[in-house]
Amino acid sequence: MRLTLYTDYSLRVLMYVGSKEVGELSTIQEISDRYQISRNHLTKVVHELGKMGLVETVRGRGGGIRLNVKPEDINVGDLVRKTEDDFYLVECFREDGNHCILSSVCRLKGALHEALIAYLAVLDKYTIADFLVNQDELAAILFSKPL
Repeated sequence: MRLTLYTDYSLRVLMYVGSKEVGELSTIQEISDRYQISRNHLTKVVHELGKMGLVETVRGRGGGIRLNVKPEDINVGDLVRKTEDDFYLVECFREDGNHCILSSVCRLKGALHEALIAYLAVLDKYTIADFLVNQDELAAILFSKPL
């Protein structure tokens, strides 16, 4: 199973802003520079995270983004479900566009569906807070000056 870059970036943004002191702002540019990822793509991710209510965006000079909820209130499984556009592991998961001749008798689909459910169940056990327990180590990497 593979996450899209959109979900990957969403998780990384939340970890970045979650590693800051409560209320401290981060800019899209600084996050983009630190992770060496596209600022334009990151802007779309942050916009969506704002629409979800997970980050607060502050406009204007001195503006930026910060967590809008506690890290322990951001469930990773929920976030993945909201940021992934589909979970079609194989063609037969699609109601439209399934041309596999084995679909009516195939047992693989059931096993893959079971694996997907298990995958999401594991992610449901975690919140962003679980990934911030080593906040000092994260901060040392994320907020050190040299890029």
